[in-house]
Amino acid sequence: MTLPQDPSVIVQAGGTAAVPEVSSPIEVEAISRGRLVIRRFRRRRTAVAGLISLVLLFALAYLGPYLTQWSYDEIDFEAFQQAPSAAHWFGTTQTGKDLFALTMRGMQKSLVIGLLAAAIGTGMAALFGAFGGYFGRWVDRLSTTLGDLMLVLPAFLIIAILSPNFRGKSWLVFVVLLGAFQWMITARVVRGLTLSLREREFVQAAGFMGVPRWRIVLRHILPNMSSFLIIDYTIGVGAAILAEVGLSFFGFGVQLPDVSMGTLIADGAPAALTYPWQFFFVAGLLVAIVLSVNAIGDGLRDALDPTSGAGRA
Repeated sequence: MTLPQDPSVIVQAGGTAAVPEVSSPIEVEAISRGRLVIRRFRRRRTAVAGLISLVLLFALAYLGPYLTQWSYDEIDFEAFQQAPSAAHWFGTTQTGKDLFALTMRGMQKSLVIGLLAAAIGTGMAALFGAFGGYFGRWVDRLSTTLGDLMLVLPAFLIIAILSPNFRGKSWLVFVVLLGAFQWMITARVVRGLTLSLREREFVQAAGFMGVPRWRIVLRHILPNMSSFLIIDYTIGVGAAILAEVGLSFFGFGVQLPDVSMGTLIADGAPAALTYPWQFFFVAGLLVAIVLSVNAIGDGLRDALDPTSGAGRA
């Protein structure tokens, strides 16, 4: 009787059977956290559109001045309050300045102020919250009391009072003032996260090994809340830009002869109905910047949060 031959078994000379090697059916590719976050972020079309828009606005702000023959401080004595034309793409102001060049200069200033002020605010929140939560005792009491005190103080009024004393000096002083009033609420959240992280095994193990406490905060505590800090920074950029615009609108922010989007909106607001190009071009770009930053922040929140249904891979 002939036995049925298994096609997977090959009978060799001498009667021994050899089973051929079977290749692994599935090869699992290891996905790093960075690639996983990027994949989740790319699935949010609104966030991707916001990122593309913000990159284009940055490029326009810094490359736009090279596309026109006019400088932001140059006056065209033959074109006062002229409507948009081939010579002046956004029209001119009452003093004959090219509005396109002014808008590009204002965008540069407002974007840089937003990025720097948000970095200062998030950095202060990370340091005060993490060191206070980890060290405890008088460090925690000092950081918490300082944060509560600054929450009570009206930030807009304090900056308005202090800013005239810095006129004629570097605009970086104004950036520091904006950032100094932007960290208190975030510091409370960071403190709560630190109280939870300091009980984790890897943090306690670092302490048993004799690692300095400040190094534990910088190398073990803060990196494990980087997702939250990144999201807070992106949201802080939009908030800082709006704060700068509001203060500059009332004359407490960027001072002449320099310009920002706040000073341009303040100058164009009285002519919004009679000479609309002096107001709506700047206002429209400001709305586009803030919406783009907020869309990026929402996308990063969903991409970095594994419990978010919108951010699941």
